[in-house]
This record gives sequence, C-alpha cells and structure tokens, in this order.
Amino acid sequence: MPHVADEPLMKVPDAALERGRMMLGRARWAASRLAQMDRGAIQRIVQAVAEAGHAKARTFAEAAVRETGYGVVEHKVMKNEACSRGLVELYRGEDFVSPRIDADKKIVELPRPAGVVFALIPVTNPVATVYFKTLLALMTRNAVVLSPHPGAKGVCTEAAHVLAAAAKAAGAPDGAIQVIEEPTIPLIEALMRDERVDLIVATGGPAVVKAAYRSGNPAMGVGPGNAPVLVDDTADVTEAGKRIVASKSFDNSILCTNESTVLAYASIADRLLAAMKAAGAHICTPAETEKVRALLFRDDGFNTAMIGKDAALIAKEAGFSANGAKILVTPVTLVQPEEKLVREKLCPVLAFARVDGLDQAIASARSMMRRSGKGHTAGVHSKREATILAFAAAVPALRFAVNAGCSLGASGFETNLGPSMTIGTGFAGGSSIGDNLTPHHFVHFARIAYNKAASEAFGDFRGLDPLDLPKPSAPPRLVASGGGDADAEALRRELRKIILEELNAVLAA
Repeated sequence: MPHVADEPLMKVPDAALERGRMMLGRARWAASRLAQMDRGAIQRIVQAVAEAGHAKARTFAEAAVRETGYGVVEHKVMKNEACSRGLVELYRGEDFVSPRIDADKKIVELPRPAGVVFALIPVTNPVATVYFKTLLALMTRNAVVLSPHPGAKGVCTEAAHVLAAAAKAAGAPDGAIQVIEEPTIPLIEALMRDERVDLIVATGGPAVVKAAYRSGNPAMGVGPGNAPVLVDDTADVTEAGKRIVASKSFDNSILCTNESTVLAYASIADRLLAAMKAAGAHICTPAETEKVRALLFRDDGFNTAMIGKDAALIAKEAGFSANGAKILVTPVTLVQPEEKLVREKLCPVLAFARVDGLDQAIASARSMMRRSGKGHTAGVHSKREATILAFAAAVPALRFAVNAGCSLGASGFETNLGPSMTIGTGFAGGSSIGDNLTPHHFVHFARIAYNKAASEAFGDFRGLDPLDLPKPSAPPRLVASGGGDADAEALRRELRKIILEELNAVLAA
C-alpha cells in the first residue's frame, strides 16, 4: 500500500510543519543522550519497551483489524508478540553498544548510531512494524520518529505512546520515541527532507520507497513481493500442501512474503491440489477463476478493497460460495505478467500452474517476476539439493524458503533468516539493502586500524570505555603574572587601550 504518493510537494500548513520540526529537534536531543548510555542502561530501556508492547499485543491486534479492516486478529497477536518480547530474546546476546576488539587484525571497532531514525509504517502490518522498528532503533541507541500510514494512524499513535511511556520510565530521554499523529503526504515529504533526519526506513509500496530515496537523506527501502513457489516430484506433497495453505492464509496473506503462484511438477500436481484442499483450500473452477480475476484486477489496478480480506468474503464478492475456505486456489495456464493472477496479491488468493520440469519452472518464475517481485522472495518444496540450488541460482529473488511457508519462512520467523517486518530487495528490486532488516542496519562502526606490520605492537584497549575516559585538561586561561582576577581584568583593559590607539593612528593617517 502506498504511503507517500509520487506527486509534487504541496504546501504544508505552518503549524503542522512547526510541530513536525519540533519533534525532530526533540529526537535529535534524545539521540545525543542515548548515544552516551552504556549497554546496561540500553538493555533496561529495550526490555521495558518490549514488555509494554507484549502486554498490549492482543489489544492492538484487535484495534488494527478494526481500523484497517485487514488481516486476522490471532495472527496479528502472534506478530506483535514476536516483534516485542520475541525480538528482544533473539538479540539478547548481541552487543550493539560496546567497543569490539580484534587483536589478531589489530582493529578496534566503535559503534556509531545513526541518530534520528524516521520510520514509515505501512497500513498492512502497522503495530508489528511500530514495535519492530522502535526496538531496533533503541537497541542501537537511536531515537525514532514514527510516521504511520493514515489508514492506521489511530492504533499506531496509541501503540507509540505506550512504548514511549515505558521507555521514559526506564530511563530513556524524553523524545526517544515519537509519532506523527496526523500524517499527510506533504508533511511527511517535508520532514523526510529535513537535515535533522539521519536515516529513513521505508516500508510500504514503491511510491513510499521512491519518496524516501529522493529525500536527500540516507534511506533504506524495500520493493514489492511476488513469490513463485516450486513443488517438485521429491517433495512431501501432503506436508507441502499444508504448509502452503497455512502460509497463504496467515493474516489473510497480508505479508509481502506470501506465496503468489505455485509451480507444481505435472506428475504431482493433482496430489498437491488434493492435499491443499484437505488443508482448507477451495480449488476454483475455470468459471470461478475468471470471476476472481475480474474482482481483484480492475482497469486502474488491484482492487484494494480486497486486501487482507478472508477467502469466503472474496468468493462471495466474486459471485460464488467458498464457506469455510482458508484460501482460494485459481488454476492458470499462462505464467506471464499478462496473466493478472500471477501478480502480487495481498489476499488469500493463490495462482496454481503445472510445469513439465525444472527448466519450465525457472522460466515461469522469471517471467512472472518481470513485472514485480525481483529481489524479494521465492519458495521451494523439494528434497533434491540440485533442484533447490538451480532454482535459487536462476530466479531473481534474494531469499528462498525451503520446505517452509513463505510468509513466515522468508520473513525469518520459521527459518534462521533475520526475523523482520522489512524485507530488502537489493539491486534487482531497487532497494539499498538486500537483507532482512535487522539491528545491524541501524549502526555503523568507526574503526581504529593499526599498522599490520609485525614490528608495530597493537595497543591494549581492554577495560577502556569510550563513554568513561579521562577528560582532557582545560586550556590555560590568559591571566596577568599576578594570577588573580583583578590582574586579568587589568590585562584586558591594557589590550583594549593598545587596540584603540592603533586604530586611531590608522584613521589619522
């Protein structure tokens, strides 16, 4: 969903712009204080914020569904919990604050936070992304200003206030977490251009990423998904069917990592369809497939009213019944961008195509990703390593979920990829990062590098803390030989007299 449109910058009301600039000023002050905190202080703040978010996981999941109309409450609870307490547990053993000493390489690394992080929040995953980006910023001693999509501003604002109160109570400086309560396109574009913003983290549609990149400030953005999923003749077909249906139905397929099109070997295609049906899929007839295509894709693009809606409702809107279905499977014969059903669909509708083998699967995946999805996600259900490797080598995705659902596998919650609500698409997808966004992206390192010659000894930095070093001596004051304040004042009067005499001489000449 777009957050900032591709349109000229409009006039921002003076009052709104002034409030926004004041927020950035507070954030810069808070960032300077956070940068002086040690690891123990930061850990206490992070833990307090995570616990506050976790305690409200269900409350905010329900509020998000009410406000946006997208997704499933139970699934949003899972995401909110994973992006609060779960995230902190995952990174508990990592230190983003203390210096790192590599005696073998004779290098000392000093963490440098970005400073003020301007975080754009999508309407599709609002609360989980608020939690996620806030905690990543705090772990790395950054202040964060959250800019929610207007369609989710209510729940995002409430969530941000809860996190901010917890942070402040735990010792964070005032202004470490702030939220723009009334976001507008011109206001957000103006603030993204402000020189007090050190890093923009953009999650949303292509328009928001382009707006972030053209701001003139450092930005990390992502691209759209459109995941092809290969199922070959060595796969556990029953298990693959269960995993695909569970993944495609998760939060009504609102995650950008969800499966878009299944590419099934013809020899196992019927068995796979049967397994998916047993797992809760409704297999559409040709007539039903045509109705779904007409409902989802209009002349002006995707029918956004269907984003995040459940399968039964989509079927009803299309003109047929699929009561109790978790997903709708729409068989197609053409896997090219011209076939609209193989494009990205943030709803539980899954295209299904038969392929003769690996070569046709690769060609189909590459073809459907020409329009969108480059650099994002793909999936493979197979026990043949050569097939997995060949598919990954040829298909322009940067993460491949193997024998796992794409939604939670590619986003790192069911694999050992970095758990993330922001998925980098790299060069192919027009993104500045190719990884799943993690705390490591929010901090750089200043490196002290010694001469590598063996004759040059490396210093002993053990026990030294850059936050607690001896202060340099103050420069000596200029005083008269007597040393007292009276003598100093006499010296200043004498200097003024000499300067005035020289100036008068010049004027007289």
